[in-house]
Amino acid sequence: MTIPKVMRTTVLGFAKRPKALNALSLEMVRQIYPVLKKWDTDPEMKMVIIKAAPGSKAFCAGGDVKAIALTQGKESELRDAFFREEYRLNNLIASLTVPYVALVDGVTMGGGVGLSVHGTFRVATERTVFAMPETAIGFFPDVGGSYVLPRLPGKLGLYLGLTGQRMIGWDVLKGRIATHFSSSQRMEHIEGDLMRLTSPNISDIDKILIKHQDQCEADFRKEFILKKYMGRINAAFDAPSVEKIIENLKKDNSDWAKEQLTTLSKMSPLSLKITFKLLEEGIRLTLQDALKMEFRLSQRFMQDSDFYEGVKSVEPTYNGPT
Repeated sequence: MTIPKVMRTTVLGFAKRPKALNALSLEMVRQIYPVLKKWDTDPEMKMVIIKAAPGSKAFCAGGDVKAIALTQGKESELRDAFFREEYRLNNLIASLTVPYVALVDGVTMGGGVGLSVHGTFRVATERTVFAMPETAIGFFPDVGGSYVLPRLPGKLGLYLGLTGQRMIGWDVLKGRIATHFSSSQRMEHIEGDLMRLTSPNISDIDKILIKHQDQCEADFRKEFILKKYMGRINAAFDAPSVEKIIENLKKDNSDWAKEQLTTLSKMSPLSLKITFKLLEEGIRLTLQDALKMEFRLSQRFMQDSDFYEGVKSVEPTYNGPT
């Protein structure tokens, strides 16, 4: 991990794990948390920028679930420690007193979402691939997903949480997950401009990010790819249960609806129902309370087979309770 301190601004770089697409391990969590905690009380610290190591294809492709799955049937503190400490880090990021800028250039899923979406600013690029695909591995959208997803426009969050649908580039901004957009080639320029601020504040940072967005907008601006489907998404997913969503999709009977039914059929039934309820509860909770709820759920999921089956198998067969 590289943690250089430059003037009053610091860039926090991930330890480079290219083969694992910078998957977040417990070791990485334990490196990042104390540094952020210290910086938050450092009067010299005015801003934090978090980014992946140069040349990475991913910002962070999620938590290191493979390491957790390997503990199945064994006595291990990892199942408790990883989720407890990861969620504690998510909460810290949200409560930092200094601006936190995430340069989300590349694949950003699961744990990577937790490292970015709770910060003050999230800058997406044409290389950004956002997803919360946990229902496909017998889990649920965590790292504060229960707080963030139900606050997205319409039923977009529920749709993303249940299907694991990917959003790419400009769509990450249009879906209100990112706060700003710029080209991948501009990331170094953005970082440089930010670090030249002698006393950065929210307004100054925002102006710089808007400037870079405006300069590349003509090349990358496009219609929100899900715009033409939002009517269908809102109609189908505005339902009191997963079963009713499936019924709505069958009634729709469009090619799009059939694709969603195929996708949902591959997910853990338990994960789908828990995710539905989780987002229903999350809209009423603070982030801290949502993370507490997610931690309790994570430990319950560790006692069932779906998570281990989902992580270990290419074509999982789910047998968990429904």
